[in-house]
Amino acid sequence: MSNNQRSAFFVSDRTGITAEMLGHSLLTQFDDLMLKETTLPFIDSLEKAQEAVQRINQAARADGVRPIIISTLANTEIAAAVGKANALFLECFQIFISPLENELGKRASHEIGRTHNVNDIVNYYRRIESVNYTLSHDDGATTRDLSEADVILVGVSRCGKTPTCLYLSMQFGIRAANYPLIPEDFEDRQLPKTLRPLHDKLYGLTIAPMRLQSIRNERRPNSSYSQLDNCEREVREAEALMKRENIPFLDATRKSVEELATTIMQQAKLERRIY
Repeated sequence: MSNNQRSAFFVSDRTGITAEMLGHSLLTQFDDLMLKETTLPFIDSLEKAQEAVQRINQAARADGVRPIIISTLANTEIAAAVGKANALFLECFQIFISPLENELGKRASHEIGRTHNVNDIVNYYRRIESVNYTLSHDDGATTRDLSEADVILVGVSRCGKTPTCLYLSMQFGIRAANYPLIPEDFEDRQLPKTLRPLHDKLYGLTIAPMRLQSIRNERRPNSSYSQLDNCEREVREAEALMKRENIPFLDATRKSVEELATTIMQQAKLERRIY
């Protein structure tokens, strides 16, 4: 394989967003370099670190040249374990550009703002397309072209589907639709007819009833929609439906949009399209 082609891994004990954004910013300084970039989030144990090392070493063997690791691992023991991989291992507090120049045999351009260069027209249009798709398929507004979604989030009203979809589309270039589960679905004890052929694209969100009540009460104060007993019933029925249908789901109560989106990307095995 040409020295212009190699793998890069962004490794973090949290979402990996800092590592991947910093890493991508650094690597775009090198012209004509073809990279396969992979984010490994939530590496927060030695077991996960060893699994990451195996994956990185596999890439090294496949590429014929050692990969690059850019890390934001806070735990020194876990960082040391990942550092044993057959790769150039860089931590956030080290000096980046000089080691990269030595490893890649290239002089960095040292230009500011290359991460979002206006000439990156492919990324630009991918972002616009994914955001437009997500906005037009928000809250079950339309079922047209729903089969073209990369992922369809389901859950009760106001559980966090819309912001998570928007983050997926804006940050990752994912065509993310969302569809609400409503009382009629719970009475039928099955998914809406529109979603049944798309089961493999479904991913659920749930939320603590008290948190849901608080959110709904801001939207429709003192309504039956926002009453705690109604919120408890809807959440209970939605979770039961998702379990019956074998739909993976996350509890959004205490997770940030960034954490939700990154976990969905990882667990649903979605491929990032933009940086």
